Amino acid sequence: TDQTAVETFFADQRPTQVYLAAAKVGGIHANDTYPAEFLYQNLLIEANIIQAAQRHGVERLLFLGSSCIYPRLAPQPMPETALLTGPLEPTNEPYAIAKIAGIKLCESYNRQYGTDFRSVMPTNLYGPGDNFDLANSHVLPALIRKFHQAKLDGVPTVTVWGSGTPRREFLHVDDMAAACLHVMDLDPDTWRTQVDPRCSHLNVGTGVDVTIAELAHRVAEVVGFEGQLVFDPSKPDGTPRKLLDVTRLRELGWSAAIDLADGIRQTYHWFLEHQGQIRL
Repeated sequence: TDQTAVETFFADQRPTQVYLAAAKVGGIHANDTYPAEFLYQNLLIEANIIQAAQRHGVERLLFLGSSCIYPRLAPQPMPETALLTGPLEPTNEPYAIAKIAGIKLCESYNRQYGTDFRSVMPTNLYGPGDNFDLANSHVLPALIRKFHQAKLDGVPTVTVWGSGTPRREFLHVDDMAAACLHVMDLDPDTWRTQVDPRCSHLNVGTGVDVTIAELAHRVAEVVGFEGQLVFDPSKPDGTPRKLLDVTRLRELGWSAAIDLADGIRQTYHWFLEHQGQIRL
């Protein structure tokens, strides 16, 4: 968010490739509580880094967005062409608007300056090093911590936000990293076979979704919580379904490799080994 610091970094380091993954992120509660911060800080991050990348001759940049850029009632699975075809999900609209601005900033710099700035839209990410803070983390790490604490405390029930019926897609961070490298390694001609200059973003996901209830039961099983799960329908559900259409990415030769059950087990193992270092 510090433009001077960003300029100094680019001038000193002269990077040839940039992976723009920095962002202020959080779940429904955090987005609803701090909408101005989510919009303002993400706009600053994107504008400062993308401008500096162009000014200092970066050869290729990859901007990481989010699946929340799509309309609340977008067709499922969501194709890239669904962008800007309807109203956004109100619970994370400021964050989504910032991410849409990042895509359009990359496209605009490409058109005006001939840069090679690419955008990928990940689905919900999880894995080692995640944010496990119950107040502002995403659903999967929050469930891991909640069930783990309930198991330690001997609590008979755990309450999960919402009805449990929304469907979500989850991608392991190692898969996401592999996808980013794959996309950045594509030559411009191959890249352009699947993207349009004014719709140049690419979905990154598994192509498979689960209900929040199914996810909660899977996490409880991995953690070893044997109590009862209670869903609280008075809490917001968010978008009914968020499944990405990953046809374009598969056409470019990449598919996810890590199964959700294996990924949850790996993430919980990391959580147990790093409890003194996790973000709480």
